[in-house]
Amino acid sequence: MEAKIGKFFESVGNFFTGGDVIPWCDRDIIAGCEREISETDRSSENMSESLMRLSWALVHSRQAEDVQRGIAMLEASLGNNITTLQRREGLYLLAVGYYRSGDYSRSRQLVEQCLEVQPDWRQALTLKKAVEDRIAKDGVIGIGIAATAVGLVVGGVAAALVRKK
Repeated sequence: MEAKIGKFFESVGNFFTGGDVIPWCDRDIIAGCEREISETDRSSENMSESLMRLSWALVHSRQAEDVQRGIAMLEASLGNNITTLQRREGLYLLAVGYYRSGDYSRSRQLVEQCLEVQPDWRQALTLKKAVEDRIAKDGVIGIGIAATAVGLVVGGVAAALVRKK
């Protein structure tokens, strides 16, 4: 019973704080990835790995401009000739980027594409749950706002009718 109560309070806390399981990345890691790219030979295979690491760091950043930069890099790279594994990774990171930027429907579409490539991929399944939880949370908040607005309008109309009598 105590475990259920604890889980309930954790759930309520996560609802209001927006807690999720997607890791964050700080500016030091991004700077390190950028430095790595500047030191890597452009024609080497290591360049694509370095760009992927930078993309990962950018979409996991707390800074919106970093996330947008990561999204742009990933969208550009998905057009190239890439392996199925690289496509899966790119789609996942794009889904993280859109999740971080608040475009949950686009994130859900991309994570579904990841799961088409590998249906049992735990990271993608975790992200899918986080996206769906966030969509549900936003829906509940939207309903609450709409109900409050309707209540205020009805209250205003009722007050106006009472004054007229």
